[in-house]
Amino acid sequence: MQMHELRRAVVDACLEMNRLGLNQGTSGNISVRRGEAMLVTPTATPYDRLTPGMLASMRLADEDGRFSGPKAPSSEWRFHRDIYRARPDVGAIVHCHATYATVLSMLRMSIPAAHYMIAAFGAADIVCTDYAPYGTAELSALTVKGLGHRHGVLLGSHGMIATGADLDAAMWRAVELETLAKHYYLAKALGEPVLLGEEEIAELIPRFAAYGVKKD
Repeated sequence: MQMHELRRAVVDACLEMNRLGLNQGTSGNISVRRGEAMLVTPTATPYDRLTPGMLASMRLADEDGRFSGPKAPSSEWRFHRDIYRARPDVGAIVHCHATYATVLSMLRMSIPAAHYMIAAFGAADIVCTDYAPYGTAELSALTVKGLGHRHGVLLGSHGMIATGADLDAAMWRAVELETLAKHYYLAKALGEPVLLGEEEIAELIPRFAAYGVKKD
């Protein structure tokens, strides 16, 4: 994908995130890996005013938050950078404050294997981290640890993150993560969900390598 196409795709994903009800206002952020750098949405910019040229470019090797672009990057740029550093398989990151995922994060509730779709995230659970203030190195460290080898994590009293090899995969998982959170929340309201075994999930995980959004 050419640079202008990638920038346009990020803007479109931001608009879609809000349209789907995964996010609202200026909260949340999206990034994509571009070689040894990343493109990340700018801070304090409503998505309906966002243009491709407003995205900030940041080198993954830099430590000081320097960027290229007309607007400063999201205050959450650290966990985007640190996830890319820790996970070479990740090409895009979606962070949002989706309702059910955020409710579970406020309760510090991880999501167990109550539904087989959790296998799409590469593990038998989705962890909820402890709380740390937004934009801090502490939050970034908690995020990377909580994510581990998975493709999703809940951030304590904050929201959620979904990752993917590309932007389409990350957006697809963001929708699935909020759906899992909603299902688990509603099931807990009625009783104690029956959990699938780790072996059952382990058998499903390889099948999800070819599951999800297909390229044209």
